[in-house]
Amino acid sequence: MTKALEYKIGTVSVERIRNRNERRVIRLMPEVLAEFLDYRPEGMDVEDIYALTLNRLPPRYVQRGTIILREPLTDEEIRHEIRRAVEQVEKNPTCCK
Repeated sequence: MTKALEYKIGTVSVERIRNRNERRVIRLMPEVLAEFLDYRPEGMDVEDIYALTLNRLPPRYVQRGTIILREPLTDEEIRHEIRRAVEQVEKNPTCCK
């Protein structure tokens, strides 16, 4: 199945609807990962940290043209969840399962 088909409901494309927290987590992850001086996560571990963080945050779905009036989560709250995810993945890395 192609990506275009995966994000269609009938004839309506929903591929431009995204969880707004995705970009916020991507923006903040390098900063938080730098705090863990003795930890260099592998690629799959980074993906696990990203996914785990998003799963712990309430979703904020938006579509093109959406007006964002306020963010219900602060960057510090997101950093906190990234730290929790890093600690969990560091203890259980994908590479060693």
